[in-house]
Amino acid sequence: MADAESTPPDRSHYSYTHYADRDVAEGFDALRFSGPIGELLARTQAELLTGALAPLAAKSILDVGTGTGRAALTLAAGGAHVLGLDASAEMVRVGARRASEARLAVHFGLADAHALPLANRAFDAAISLRVLMHATDWRRCLSELCRVARWRVIVDFPARASFAALESGGRRIAAAMGRRTEPYRVMAEADVRAAFASHGYRVIDVRRQFVLPIALHKKLASAAATTAIERSLAGVGLQRLLGSPVTMVAER
Repeated sequence: MADAESTPPDRSHYSYTHYADRDVAEGFDALRFSGPIGELLARTQAELLTGALAPLAAKSILDVGTGTGRAALTLAAGGAHVLGLDASAEMVRVGARRASEARLAVHFGLADAHALPLANRAFDAAISLRVLMHATDWRRCLSELCRVARWRVIVDFPARASFAALESGGRRIAAAMGRRTEPYRVMAEADVRAAFASHGYRVIDVRRQFVLPIALHKKLASAAATTAIERSLAGVGLQRLLGSPVTMVAER
């Protein structure tokens, strides 16, 4: 079981209150994954996960901060045994419904990413997508992922050296002025690498997705245009320098 922590997470933090909202949960997939760019995001994410965790058949995989279960369902469809955990009952409810509709045997439950109610090395792998950027203590969450995984851990985060840093800064200013928003953090790859290393993991793969802001690509509304633009930017080295989000695969 997880070790007791002296300081519990702040449950008034937006990462709890925002996703506890029923309307947010019901609209999450449409907001994130609708349209040609949303579909491109989902497809790219699915390809990365299935490739990094292959072969999926019979592997036990924990999806922390599963949300509406998109990644969990993808992995289960490939034959993995998946448990999806989230702190939001509303998100879990939507995820369980989606699994039922897809006739996939994904198990869902409520749990906090900062203190997982699971034994050490209970799963072959653990994934956590779009969680570290919102968590009150991302290092603590990463520590828990490393603790419960036997083999690999996959996380993603918006890069500090990217256009996402401008949006993050704007949201933090807006939040300080009392506006309702998600003032997520941007993160340095070196910090995440160091955190993995402190738990005995080595990073074996790093993928960076977009140079230009996702919001701009969504306005273009063309997967073909986005792919061509980003390929050109990657060709001159900008994806390696400024690509975001960053997906990192680490192995024990």
